Amino acid sequence: MIVKSYKLKLRRRLTGIYMVKDEEMLEELKKIRTYLEPKPTPPAAPAPKGMWAEFKAFISNYKVLGLAVAFIIGLYLGTLVQSLVSDLLMPAIGLAIPGLGNLATWKIPIPATTLDASGNPPAGYIGQLFGVGPFLVALITFLIVAFVVFLIVKITKKWGLE
Repeated sequence: MIVKSYKLKLRRRLTGIYMVKDEEMLEELKKIRTYLEPKPTPPAAPAPKGMWAEFKAFISNYKVLGLAVAFIIGLYLGTLVQSLVSDLLMPAIGLAIPGLGNLATWKIPIPATTLDASGNPPAGYIGQLFGVGPFLVALITFLIVAFVVFLIVKITKKWGLE
């Protein structure tokens, strides 16, 4: 009888201990859950007041100045390459191919006719002129500019710039 009562007391103590530990564990899990819940986003910064402040924020947020500089440099780089191709490369290629002349002004008349030195057909010509030379100038210009942009992107990536 004494052993039975002792076992019963021991069992009550053990289950009580386990219940306390279970409750503590539940509390800890609830704390962890509150830590893991997403926090509300902080309120946005107040909009700048006044037209000048808004303009400065626009310029800095969207990096408009850098975009404008890149556009202007790209525009003049394209013009420079266009001149290089049409004024230097195409006449050199025309010299290398006998009987072609300046490749930048090369035109193909359909139906065939003779063209004067500036690439114009005789008066009264009814056919079409296909300007192969200006297309070749544009194609070579595009390839050179695309290659230069490729090199710039490759170098900036190597330097770690985005």
